[in-house]
Amino acid sequence: MTSVKQQAFRRGLHLEYFSTAWMTFEFLVGFTSGLKAGSILLIAFGLDSFLEIISGGTLIWRLRKSVTGTASDAAIAQAERRSSLIVGTVLLLLAVYVIGVSGYNLATHQLADTSWSGITIAVASVLLMPVLAVGKRRIGQRIGSPALIEDGMCNITCAYMAGTVLMGAVLTAAFGWWWADSVAALVLVYFIASEGWEAFQNGRGEG
Repeated sequence: MTSVKQQAFRRGLHLEYFSTAWMTFEFLVGFTSGLKAGSILLIAFGLDSFLEIISGGTLIWRLRKSVTGTASDAAIAQAERRSSLIVGTVLLLLAVYVIGVSGYNLATHQLADTSWSGITIAVASVLLMPVLAVGKRRIGQRIGSPALIEDGMCNITCAYMAGTVLMGAVLTAAFGWWWADSVAALVLVYFIASEGWEAFQNGRGEG
């Protein structure tokens, strides 16, 4: 591997380190804020971030092995498929969970409390995710890594999800609409299920 390409791999690795660290922070803030506010929307957002940590960890392992050359292409591909299958399955189960809880909340008129920490993390994600996506796409193209490019696309999905979270949280805070959190969570299901199905297919080798 040339020194220029190896340097690009290292940049991709550092970017993924930062991305995974942010997802960890996003999970902690989103999930705990959701529990405190009784918001299924924020809980789902936090759990999705947790699954992104798993995906990011696999990609970090893959990039490190590519830099050091200590794993075969077959071993790397198998690890990526296994991670995709696990993440995809859990995402699909998460979508079912969100539908069930949101349906119950709508039927019983459950109102989530205002979560300013949830609103803050959503705003930060809306701003940061596109920047990460552009950086991963640029480096991924340079080193020929479809996995890094696909991970950048996941960041775009995360930005859409954060926008949905922000909309639901703001409507709840501004107008006290009891249904806003649950309806926004159901919108979130589209992104969760789409991401989950794609990961599941990739894990089965159908992507």
